Amino acid sequence: MESTVIAGLESVVTLDEIKLFGKWNYKGVIVRDPSLKKYISLKPVFLPHTGGRHERRRFGKAEVPIVERLMNRLMRKSKNTGKKHLAYNIVKNAFELIYLRTRLNPLQVLVRAIENAAPREETTRIMYGGIVYHVAVDVSPMRRVDLAIRHLTEGAYNCSFRSIKPIEECLADEIIAAANNEPRSYAISRKEEIERIALSSR
Repeated sequence: MESTVIAGLESVVTLDEIKLFGKWNYKGVIVRDPSLKKYISLKPVFLPHTGGRHERRRFGKAEVPIVERLMNRLMRKSKNTGKKHLAYNIVKNAFELIYLRTRLNPLQVLVRAIENAAPREETTRIMYGGIVYHVAVDVSPMRRVDLAIRHLTEGAYNCSFRSIKPIEECLADEIIAAANNEPRSYAISRKEEIERIALSSR
């Protein structure tokens, strides 16, 4: 429980009252995948903007709210670099669309999409005497979350590029499709491709 004092008046804010974008409750959002629980941060915050405080700590990225990590990934393209408020509005509008289409908490839909889109196995390059071999390796939980978020945002960008469809709608479609484990989702198709290549490299 947190309390704040404003001009002599004490107001108490409980964790249940903290809602993302003033609408979506963190209570009841469940991470089913046990390996990803530590790396999908669902700590209640009013505004998902930490200002890069995690940057100098090892594995500090795991403590960044998962919605902020999605926003930060949306800023990685050259057109949106540094435009945090634009990324904020894109995610906020996408969450509205997700709720209108599914009638579920958008936070839970995002968590489910990340769980479904996170690859479990990939390949790495090993060199023996000048010959390069591709060997299948397990993916660490943090990298699984990173790849899932990357593929979700890439799918949204590919959908909206040279299209009349806005990025918010594309992001909402991509998250819903990944949450439902649909093959038409870019993130799900990339995951299956990575795992298929890894299987052939065993």
